[in-house]
Amino acid sequence: MNSDKPAALVTGAATGIGRSAALALAGSGYDVVVNYSRSEQAAKATARDAETAGARTLLYRCDVSDDASVRAMLEATKEIFGRLDVLINNAGITINVEPGNMEGVTVEDWNRVFAVNVLGLFLVTRAAAPMLRQSPNGCIVNTCSIAGLRPSAQALPYAASKAAVANLTKTLANALGPEIRVNAVAPGWIEGDWMKKMLGENYQGLMARRARYTPLKRCCTADDVAESMMSLILSNRFVTGEIIIVDGGFSSTT
Repeated sequence: MNSDKPAALVTGAATGIGRSAALALAGSGYDVVVNYSRSEQAAKATARDAETAGARTLLYRCDVSDDASVRAMLEATKEIFGRLDVLINNAGITINVEPGNMEGVTVEDWNRVFAVNVLGLFLVTRAAAPMLRQSPNGCIVNTCSIAGLRPSAQALPYAASKAAVANLTKTLANALGPEIRVNAVAPGWIEGDWMKKMLGENYQGLMARRARYTPLKRCCTADDVAESMMSLILSNRFVTGEIIIVDGGFSSTT
C-alpha cells in the first residue's frame, strides 16, 4: 500500500525511549512500526497509544540481530505502508556487571550485547536503506549513550558497544548521504526501569545526587530523549553525523 503519510520504524519500541519516540512520531503525523523482541504486552500498549494519537501501526516481533527476521520486518513495512521515512535504531541490551569485574563478563554476554546493540543496528539500517533513499526526508536516529563517549560506570560490553554506535553513526552518515541523514542521541542517566535495574536499591539516592550536580537540576527522561530525536527528524535538515548529548549539561560541567 502506498501512502502520502510518512512512516517510521522504531526498534525496541515497547518501553522507555523507544515507546516515547514511537508516540512522539505518531503525534507528529507518522505511521509507526512498533518493533519489539520480548515485551509483547508493553509493545501492544505502545501500539494502542500510537493509534490513539492518530497513527496506523504495525506491531512486529523481531530480534534485530537476526538478518532474516530483520529483512522480513522491512518487507512487511513496505507491504503495509509502502514507504519508510524514519528509522530509529533504539533496540539495546546490557548486563548488570560492574566494569571492574572483568571475570564476571562471559563471552556469551559480550557477544549478545554486541549482537543486539551493534550488529542489529547495522542489519536494520542495511535493510531499511532502500526505502529510506526514496523518502524526501530519509532520516536515521541511533540511540547511543554517554557511556559510549566517556568513562562510565556501565558494564564494559555495553559501554564499548555504544562507542561502536557513535562510530557507526558518523561512518553511516558519510556512506548514506546525501539521501539519508544519520545522527544519534546520547542520553545520560534516565529516570525509569533501565536505571532501576542498574542501581537497584540505591536508585533514588543516586539519581537525586546526579540531579544535584546537573545544571538543569534533574535527570533525563525518555520523553526528553524523544524530543531531541524529533528535532533531528523534523528540523536540522543540514545536520548529519552528529551525536547530541541529552543529559542536562552534566557531562560538560563535571
